[in-house]
Amino acid sequence: MNTAGHSEATERRGLELTPFRGLRYDPDRVGSLAAVTSPPYDVVVRPDGVHHLQSADPHNIVRLILPQAGTPSAGTEQAADTLHRWQDEGILTADPEPGLYVYEQHDGNGLLLQRGVIGALRVSEPSEGVVLPHEEVMSPVVADRAALMRATSANLEPLLLTYRGNGTTAEIIETVADRPPLLATTTEDGFSHRLWSITDPAELARVQSDLAHHQALIADGHHRWATYLRLRAEHPSPSPWDYGLVLLVDTARYPLRVRAIHRLLHGLPVAEALEHVKGLFRVRRLDVPLPAAQAALADAACAGNAFLLAGDGAFHLIDRPEPDLLARTVPDDRPAAWRTLDATVLHATLLDHVWRIPEDSPAHIAYIHDTAATVAKAERDGGTAVLMHPVREEVVRDLARQGVTMPRKSTSFGPKPATGLVLRALDV
Repeated sequence: MNTAGHSEATERRGLELTPFRGLRYDPDRVGSLAAVTSPPYDVVVRPDGVHHLQSADPHNIVRLILPQAGTPSAGTEQAADTLHRWQDEGILTADPEPGLYVYEQHDGNGLLLQRGVIGALRVSEPSEGVVLPHEEVMSPVVADRAALMRATSANLEPLLLTYRGNGTTAEIIETVADRPPLLATTTEDGFSHRLWSITDPAELARVQSDLAHHQALIADGHHRWATYLRLRAEHPSPSPWDYGLVLLVDTARYPLRVRAIHRLLHGLPVAEALEHVKGLFRVRRLDVPLPAAQAALADAACAGNAFLLAGDGAFHLIDRPEPDLLARTVPDDRPAAWRTLDATVLHATLLDHVWRIPEDSPAHIAYIHDTAATVAKAERDGGTAVLMHPVREEVVRDLARQGVTMPRKSTSFGPKPATGLVLRALDV
């Protein structure tokens, strides 16, 4: 995605990242910074994850991003009241001057280091070719996030965007990372997090000038980007709603991991799910531990569409779908790379045609990032876990450049930024 020397990119307005006054926890007013952070809202597994985080610290950010109340409207009102109370009490305070923020994550094993820059990015339509989505979104989720952002007048967590840089911004990031950080903490997953601010006008200008020549791919946060677009349309420009909080990572310097997002089918026992696919897919029972089952899935995925079903104490590998079945069920109006995606076959063939499960109904289907948690929930609830093999990043980028969106929840890029380290209040 490096746009150097690309005439179309130089004519098009690129990424416009602006400084903002970050809203951050006062470490003297909370138990620990790690105890008030959370994964992004859609990674927190309800209700276990919410309850766990709420009990970690009375000021955990989950009380803002996933407020628990009797109705959705009561929840958003509660989040707004909580945010304003924390500001009044000095739990959350705004930094004295606007800046961009360098954010670093690394695992405890020293195998992964990711750095990027957090700022307020000008919101743009996909047709502008500046920020490229690669997944479809679910309207109820966008409506839910929009209600929360309206009520709080804040961007509570940054989206994760990637771009292919030429090293200019990465060099500044690495220079800044040699300085003492604003904060440093290690979360319970073993990841260490550090944050710095860039307020020097010369450094800010170099970052902004460099990014203006690039486009970005939404790695994580399609629903929040769609929310930014909706809220921008509701407010006459210019306004703070013209911008949204993002983390930009140069994957030429810091490659991301791409993982799958799994499905949990409520009310569909494994035996029934398997009965429906007999004769349409090859089915093999695997009485092996989860890692061995995932290895078998990876091998099968090299040859074509493959999925693991779980929930009855075993794993069932289904692969080699009947070509006639795919011809009847997969739309033929998009590129071959899209038609052969596992997520496409799952949604168009298995969910829509074989199992007849509505993909946007929380009563019928849940989308879960953690593999073991998906299996455990299926076994506990009597449903079916559908485990996916991750798609390659280059496939995602190629389809996004063509303007082709993948089925919803097709990928999980990471590591994702921790929520709660820096917020953007639109009235600060």
